[in-house]
Amino acid sequence: MGAGVAFALMAGSMWGLVFVGPLLLPEYPPILHTLGRYLAFGLITLPLAWWDRAELRRLTRADWTEALKLSVVGNFLYYLCLSSAIQRAGAPLPTMIIGTLPVVIAIAANLRNHARDGRLPWPRLAPALLVILAGIACVNQVEMAALAHASPAQRSRYLWGAILAIGAVACWTWYPLRNGDWMRAHPNRKARAWATAQGLATLPIALLGYAAYLAWRYATASVPADVAPLGPRPSAFVGLMGAIGLLSSWAGTLCWNAASQRLPTALVGQLIVFETLAALLYAFLLRGTWPGGVMLLGIGLLIAGVLVAVRIRPEAHP
Repeated sequence: MGAGVAFALMAGSMWGLVFVGPLLLPEYPPILHTLGRYLAFGLITLPLAWWDRAELRRLTRADWTEALKLSVVGNFLYYLCLSSAIQRAGAPLPTMIIGTLPVVIAIAANLRNHARDGRLPWPRLAPALLVILAGIACVNQVEMAALAHASPAQRSRYLWGAILAIGAVACWTWYPLRNGDWMRAHPNRKARAWATAQGLATLPIALLGYAAYLAWRYATASVPADVAPLGPRPSAFVGLMGAIGLLSSWAGTLCWNAASQRLPTALVGQLIVFETLAALLYAFLLRGTWPGGVMLLGIGLLIAGVLVAVRIRPEAHP
C-alpha cells in the first residue's frame, strides 16, 4: 500500500509539470508546445519498442488505426486545448477544470457503459457534482476578481481559456473510455505494449505536424527568430520538451501503472487528485504567491467532491 501510494504521488507530481510548461515559455504558441512534447515522447518510445517487438507484431491494421485515433485525440488535441487554455487563463482555472475528470468520466461511463460496468446511482453522484461545481465557482470568482479592472480583451481571453479547458476535458473523457474498450476486447495483450504502440503512432504525426508548422511560419512570419526550427529560445525549448516528454509522458505513466498494480482500482482512481494538487502548487510557485482563502476553499471543495464521487460503487444493470 505504501509503495503504491508513493508511485501515485510521483506520477501526479510529474503530470503536474504539463500545466506549467506553457507558462515557462509563453512566447511559444500552444501548437509548438504540443508538437514538441509529443515529438519527444515519440522518440523516447523508439528504444522501448524493441522490448515489446513480439507484442507489437501481433497488432493488426485495425489496432494501429485505433492507436492513431487515441493518439490524435488523447495526446495532440487534448494538450493543444490544455496549453491554449493555460496561456489564455493562467494555470489555476484550467487545472481545476481538468481536476473534474474522474467525475466526468464516471458520468460518461454511467451513460455509455452501464450494461457492461454497472450504473452509479445518480442520487449519490449528484451531491459530489454540486460540491465540485462550487469549487470551480470559487476559483473562478477569485480569478475574475483579479480581472475586475482588466480590459475587455483580457476578459475574453479568460473566457476562451475556460472553454478550451472544457474541450480538453472532453478529449480526455473520450480517450479512457475508448482505450478501455480496446483493453477489454483484448484481455491477453500487454498494457505496456499498447502504450508503446500509441507512442509510436504519435511520432509520425508529431514529425509531420512540426514540418507543416515550420513551413507555414517560414511562409508567413517576418521575424527570423520566430520561424527558427526551435524558436527564439532553443535550449530552453529542447530542455523543457525533453523533460516533459520523459517525465510526464513516459515516467509518469510508468509510475501510474506501478501504482495500479499495487492498489485497488477504487483507491488508485482517487489518487489522481495528486496531479491537480501538483499543478496548482507549481503554478503558484511560478507566480510567487500563495492562494487566498477563497481559492483554498475552492481547492478543498474540488478534492472533496472528487473523493466522494470516486467512492461510489456501481450498481449492477439488470
